[in-house]
Amino acid sequence: MNPGIFLFLCSSFSSVAPLFKEACPAELQGKVVTFIPTASNPESYKAYVKSGQKALEKFGLKVEPLDVAEASAEEIEASLSRGDLIYVSGGNTFYLLQELQRKGADKLILREIEGGKPYIGESAGTMILAPSIEYVQLMDKASVAPELTSFAALGVISKYPLPHYKSFPFAKVGEKIIATYGEKLPLVPITNHQAIIVRGNDLTVVTKE
Repeated sequence: MNPGIFLFLCSSFSSVAPLFKEACPAELQGKVVTFIPTASNPESYKAYVKSGQKALEKFGLKVEPLDVAEASAEEIEASLSRGDLIYVSGGNTFYLLQELQRKGADKLILREIEGGKPYIGESAGTMILAPSIEYVQLMDKASVAPELTSFAALGVISKYPLPHYKSFPFAKVGEKIIATYGEKLPLVPITNHQAIIVRGNDLTVVTKE
């Protein structure tokens, strides 16, 4: 893995935003963040999208929304190239992966991450960096992504993040995922007040006091 890689992976960005500011190696004021809310499209509850956007704006970042499902391939490439950071919001992980693959955005995001562009993932945006999202079936409905032919995800990290651990309304399903996959996969459970920080090959879990 590129030693310049920086990932900030969380369950709820607005709950842990100060941890991001402390950890991010880049200056934030005036920078542009490509903000991908696509995973929230099939969801009825979307308040976290606005919360995440506001948290970024408080750091002086300019938020440039990019709905991968609606944008053209050219618009996606231009936005990802133009942005100084990438933010992928939460929602349905299967729908998100389907749309990223459908538009080729998955490969573009990988290219930007490998080039050292900071990446922020929230919930679904966190889990798509695992090698596969098969384990997420217990948390999200795969049926909303009928065009998704494989659970193979971006594979930026070798671990399998488990957001919303012990957090409402996912407490029971989190335990079920651990019971089902805990011995098969290197799961990394994080609560809504924790984040996974990846720098190169180093992965650490941090907690907001």
